[in-house]
Amino acid sequence: MKRLVVILFVLTCASAAGQERIRGISHWGVETGPSGDTTAINVYINAVPVFSKPIDMRKHRKLVRDFRKVYPLAQIAKEKMAGFEEQILAQPTRKAQRAYAKSVEKALVAEYEPTMRKMTVSQGKILVRLIDRETDMTTHQIIKEFRGGFTAGFWQGIARIFGHNLKDQYDPTERDRLIEQCIVMYNAGLLPEW
Repeated sequence: MKRLVVILFVLTCASAAGQERIRGISHWGVETGPSGDTTAINVYINAVPVFSKPIDMRKHRKLVRDFRKVYPLAQIAKEKMAGFEEQILAQPTRKAQRAYAKSVEKALVAEYEPTMRKMTVSQGKILVRLIDRETDMTTHQIIKEFRGGFTAGFWQGIARIFGHNLKDQYDPTERDRLIEQCIVMYNAGLLPEW
């Protein structure tokens, strides 16, 4: 049995050399117990990322590390956004809505500013992408809706300085496919702890 697992592992690594993919293998086999009875078994080898260059592996590890740090914040943003929208729509006037939005912003800044200050630029970019995915609104749309067009334009300008665009939408099939893979693996409990 051990020999079968080792052979499968070696074959997987050998056939995947030079490719950048994540693969998992499921193999059915038969095991004979000490009393002579046979039992069907399923051996599953977890998905293993395979990279052609060491730098690709380092980039992937950095992405996973950054993802682990910001994904819980994106989940919190999704929950708070849903509650915030209900509360702001309950306000009678536009002036009351703006006052409520400012009070909520002050509370959020007081609560999350220490965490945000410790983030790197790449972690911030991933957080913006994840907030877009979780809320179905770009960060620019969120800022524009709750703070106004001028403020949204200001933060768009700051984002452009750092090489990011707040108006970009989350694309799980092309540009953000690695983040989407991290989400799937995280939800399945298979994301490695690097």
